[in-house]
Amino acid sequence: MASASGFSTTTAFCYLIASMGLQVLWSFGLMCLDIHALRFNKDLHTNIIVSLFVVGDWVTATLSLAAACSSAGVMVLFTRDTDICKMDMNLSCDMFQISIAFAFASWFLLAISSYIMFWLVASI
Repeated sequence: MASASGFSTTTAFCYLIASMGLQVLWSFGLMCLDIHALRFNKDLHTNIIVSLFVVGDWVTATLSLAAACSSAGVMVLFTRDTDICKMDMNLSCDMFQISIAFAFASWFLLAISSYIMFWLVASI
C-alpha cells in the first residue's frame, strides 16, 4: 500500500501502514526471542513472559482490526458512495483493496495466535 500513489491522502490508510509496521516489529522481536531461547536452551514458559506475549498479541490484533476496518470503510466510500476511484485515475484503488484484504487475513491469524496464547497462560 505504501508503494501505491495517493495513499497518504487518507488517514485510515496511513494508520493501516503504521499498524502493520508495528505488527512486523512485534513479530520480529518475538522471532529473535524464540531464536535466542532455542539457541541457548532457555525456557520461555513463565507467567510473566507468557502474559507479556498475550498482551502484546491482543494489542497488535486490536490495532490491526481497527486499521483494517477503517481502511475498508474508506474504500467503500471511495468505490461505491462517491466514485472517487473512477474519477481519479491516480489513486491505486485495486492495490488498496488487496492491501486491506491482506490486513484482514493478518488480523485473522493474529486472532488465532492471541487465542492460543490466552489458553497457554491459563494452562501455566
